[in-house]
Amino acid sequence: MSELVCPLAHVEEVFATAAGKVYQCSRKNCFWLEYNNQTTSFSVSDFLKFKKRVDTIDIERMIHDTTRSSDFEIIMPFRTERCFILAVEDVLQLRELLDGAKFMMELNSVIRTCLQVSPFAVFA
Repeated sequence: MSELVCPLAHVEEVFATAAGKVYQCSRKNCFWLEYNNQTTSFSVSDFLKFKKRVDTIDIERMIHDTTRSSDFEIIMPFRTERCFILAVEDVLQLRELLDGAKFMMELNSVIRTCLQVSPFAVFA
């Protein structure tokens, strides 16, 4: 992982594609998005809001609209200093990365729930 803001962070990879990686920091309870050679930290709720914002980008409009302003989408996530300037390919790559990370988060939650054993369970 490229440079982290907090050298004491304890991160685990959540999901990765050729375009980037998402890490979870258990010490700071946050997510790190490594994309386009930059690393951005998100709280859990801000990460999910960012994913939702990326999902709302109208790719069809970007492709069919011939004006220059439709070639890129600019996103400035809440509580970060980062500005994402995304072309169609970037939006698709970022969606794949964020979708995979969210799926892995949900899968991890389901696995934890399934592995919880009731204290009253009787084993034969």
